[in-house]
Amino acid sequence: MGRLFLVDLEGRTVNCRVCKTQLALTSNLMLKNFICHKEKAYLFSNVVNITFGPNEEKMILSEMHTIADIFCCCCGQIVGLKFVAAPYGDNHKYKEGNFVLEKGQIFFVHA
Repeated sequence: MGRLFLVDLEGRTVNCRVCKTQLALTSNLMLKNFICHKEKAYLFSNVVNITFGPNEEKMILSEMHTIADIFCCCCGQIVGLKFVAAPYGDNHKYKEGNFVLEKGQIFFVHA
């Protein structure tokens, strides 16, 4: 395993609750009231300093999605998921390629 290089973000950020690693800029926040796995979450267009789990088919809010769990690259804590593919239909396409950060796994830093 090589040296870990982190992306350093400037401005208001969202950080890992466990190790405080920066994960996203608040300017990339798309939806504040997103529900995922019956937990409150936030939908982001871009997230950094993460690693991906394998793609899986999971039922999210009564619809089958292809997702990949995302983990903080420093502490390994699961912080959310990435929507790889959404169900057919225009009302789900906005999720594809975007990231969900679970409210209980992150905190906001106001610069």
